[in-house]
Amino acid sequence: MAPVGVGDTLPDGQLGWFDADDKLQQVSVHGLAASKKVVLFGVPGAFTPTCSNQHVPGFINQAEQLKAKGVDEILLVSVNDAFVMKAWAKTYPENNHVKFLADGLGTYIKALGLELDLSEKGLGIRSRRFALLADNLKVTVANIEEGGQFTISGAEEILKAL
Repeated sequence: MAPVGVGDTLPDGQLGWFDADDKLQQVSVHGLAASKKVVLFGVPGAFTPTCSNQHVPGFINQAEQLKAKGVDEILLVSVNDAFVMKAWAKTYPENNHVKFLADGLGTYIKALGLELDLSEKGLGIRSRRFALLADNLKVTVANIEEGGQFTISGAEEILKAL
């Protein structure tokens, strides 16, 4: 399947998320993104170096600027289970805006056409690193990395596009 691109509609899918009451919920991507401007970004794995030290902190640190430019939701998705995503989110106590969403089986990442096979590294099928900007479910920016690069999918690149 071709990767999601500009002009495409975000597919719907169910992702795991721990709400403010610490209850595990299955949330719909369309429920989170319909009639809103959202950033949906994906990383290969929780607690991995580039993801933990650069990609996620960039969106947390730039969240207020993104919100000031009209972004309603900042959604992080990774092929990890919801309990791992919850534990990872807790390592960022300053985070007030990024939702850590779990795609435990990689079905949503596959629907986006953004799967990355890291089996040779013992990680299985994961997500490519990417950042999408969508307005009422329509993708307006699709910054999708090649391999393990981190050059175009950071918060700064999304800010430039707004």
